[in-house]
Amino acid sequence: MVHQTVASVTARIVERSRPTREAYLARMEAMARKGPRRGALGCANLAHGFAACGVHDKQELRADIAPNLAIVTAYNDMLSAHQPYEGFPAIIKQAAREAGGVAQVAGGVPAMCDGVTQGRAGMELSLFSRDVIALSASIALSHDMFDAAVFLGICDKIVPGLVIAAQAYGHLPAVFIPAGPMPSGIPNDEKSKIRQLYAEGKVSRAELLDAEAASYHAPGTCTFYGTANSNQMLMEAMGLHLPGASFVNPNTPLRDALTRAAAKRALAITALGNDYTPASKILDERAFVNGVVALHATGGSTNHVIHLVAMARAGGMILTLEDFGELSKIVPLLTRIYPNGTADVNHFSAAGGTGYLIGELLKGGLLHPDANTVTGTPLADYAKEPYLEDGELRFRDAPVESHDGSVLRPLANPFSADGGLKVLDGNLGRAVIKISSVAPERHIVRAPALIFHAQEEVEAAFKRGELNRDFIAVVRFQGVKAIGMPELHKLTPILASVMAHGHKVALVTDGRMSGASGKVPAAIHVTPEAQAGGPIAKLRDGDIITLDAVAGLLSADVSPEEFEQRELVTCDLDSYQHGYGRELFHMFRMVASGPELGASSIS
Repeated sequence: MVHQTVASVTARIVERSRPTREAYLARMEAMARKGPRRGALGCANLAHGFAACGVHDKQELRADIAPNLAIVTAYNDMLSAHQPYEGFPAIIKQAAREAGGVAQVAGGVPAMCDGVTQGRAGMELSLFSRDVIALSASIALSHDMFDAAVFLGICDKIVPGLVIAAQAYGHLPAVFIPAGPMPSGIPNDEKSKIRQLYAEGKVSRAELLDAEAASYHAPGTCTFYGTANSNQMLMEAMGLHLPGASFVNPNTPLRDALTRAAAKRALAITALGNDYTPASKILDERAFVNGVVALHATGGSTNHVIHLVAMARAGGMILTLEDFGELSKIVPLLTRIYPNGTADVNHFSAAGGTGYLIGELLKGGLLHPDANTVTGTPLADYAKEPYLEDGELRFRDAPVESHDGSVLRPLANPFSADGGLKVLDGNLGRAVIKISSVAPERHIVRAPALIFHAQEEVEAAFKRGELNRDFIAVVRFQGVKAIGMPELHKLTPILASVMAHGHKVALVTDGRMSGASGKVPAAIHVTPEAQAGGPIAKLRDGDIITLDAVAGLLSADVSPEEFEQRELVTCDLDSYQHGYGRELFHMFRMVASGPELGASSIS
């Protein structure tokens, strides 16, 4: 039995989305009725499409009988999460031949790392890279050569961008193939402590770099539970991965076996066979509600409050902040993974992983068990874990008990009654806050505002010794229309250091903090943003702000009459509009929607 709130939220999404969803599905059905398009290509077009293939694959494509699998890849060898994808095309192509099909690398998409660009100009392109990825993947699939697609992507904006593209080609089956996390390095809390000491000037840059290099040390995703690993969990909960595929380490026999199986499954569900399962059939309202529930249950990335909205809209579904907020109230927090604890995703996987998590959520009626998946079985069958037996991939029931109650717990004994993602509202607009790693005594902060227009201004004030007091840092003109809505993680060790000295501290910003949001209470994604004339642009130094995550309040103690009369502050952003390619994204900033609509320039 599905929980009443889960059912009612889903029903409301269905109802409010009916016109747009029906129009989307009608377009996908029209595309599907045309059948595989390769046979409709002119001879010259088709010859271009298979010219570089080997003899066997060329013969298969000429005959137009074998299914052709598109590989859309985010491979590059600078970023640890995507480096393992270098060898995946060869594995996929061989698996395709074994399954009687063909696979071609249809195209690549960019993959930038927020961990590299934090605090740098490149971070201002980060959110927009999601839209570029969606556009790039759409171009890759535009040749009408393919019957299905596999998507190779891991990190922050890459997976949401690929999902948006998969929905644009929703008449094709889509299977997402992860590469897995790197092995565990130094404990995340130790890394965090050294970052804070560096911010205070108590350790050297060399010592900080040693700690960071001991944490980020091998191929694979970073092991903390940020947006990248939240992406992988979501793809499994939404039925786009094989069961248990998310957190298997790279370059292992099990990882390769899962990759081969994913490729073969993608070929098995094309329109050429008897089990046609297009992406539009999997990514429905149930899938997105399942994704939101799983995000809450794991204390996942706040970035997905934006990404899930944009992903849903690409399929004609309208997801709102109210949906997130209402589901958060009834979904307990079942995991403690850094930054919400000390464990990493490898520890989570060892404790029972996604199979145990999905099983517990299903027991409580918190997931739609009948949601479709790429396996052809409903999500109810995803309480599984993969293993190898004599070299063959097998699946078994996930553990019925957690192997480590400090990392993963049952519904009967959660870490907290809700997932910690709250929606805030008040005279400063609307925002979200993640409090799963914030101490309860800091869920309500009332303090004077200190106004900043850049992270660097906060950093400079800290170095001058001006932050040794209670305050709420208001960092504005960071929104999508201003400078692209970058993440502001340079602020975390600074504000954590002030907080550690006994002061009341919080952050209010129209920028982002993502899945690495930690122990500092942070009201983020404030909308309307300052650049769009939001009330946050009327704040002044010294205004008393109340950030109340319990009551869901974000407000300034300014009378309505005075607030109405105040002029909006403006900010000279010219220095943010040029260099590092930022000038190429002017149109993106001009047309982007607000965060409640997905902060998107393409929908």
